[in-house]
Amino acid sequence: MALVRAGAARGRAILIGAFVVYLALLVWGVLWKFETPFVGAAWALPRPFKLVPFVASGDAGASEPLELLANLLLFVPFGLYIALLADRWRWWATAGVFAASSLLLEIAQRVISTGSFDITDVIVNTLGGLAGLALFVAARRVLRDRTDAVVGRVLVVGTAVALVAVAVFAVSPLQFHQPRDVIVER
Repeated sequence: MALVRAGAARGRAILIGAFVVYLALLVWGVLWKFETPFVGAAWALPRPFKLVPFVASGDAGASEPLELLANLLLFVPFGLYIALLADRWRWWATAGVFAASSLLLEIAQRVISTGSFDITDVIVNTLGGLAGLALFVAARRVLRDRTDAVVGRVLVVGTAVALVAVAVFAVSPLQFHQPRDVIVER
């Protein structure tokens, strides 16, 4: 029995470590698009907040469908990790964690001038986390007692693959763009 508990504790520690790596990749991807981290010089300039979701408003255009899909998919693992690591939380509490995390990322990218604040991203990211929870519930119906082990392994392997892919991208000559301030012209 002690061996089983030791194995479970080691598995949980690995899962927590993978979650930390996932969160680091998520922050790096959202704030710097996997480019060299920087703080833009436009942080002190007045810039609008996009508070009307899914449509163009003020100086901000509507979100691109591919960007919405990427935001949704980036947060699905968040929901899966939370389902495993905080399995006693109510769904609305986890939705609050997803929304608060996304809100913090949106505020951070505006403050450090690597992006602008868009409420659409907060909504879509939160939905991505909830989709991860729903996926976990669906997996539990199929896998029953093996759900935690299977989903945990998929998350650890998926995070390791993502880490390797991002590392390869980071050292490759391929880049999305040069680091730049996000300035909305008026």
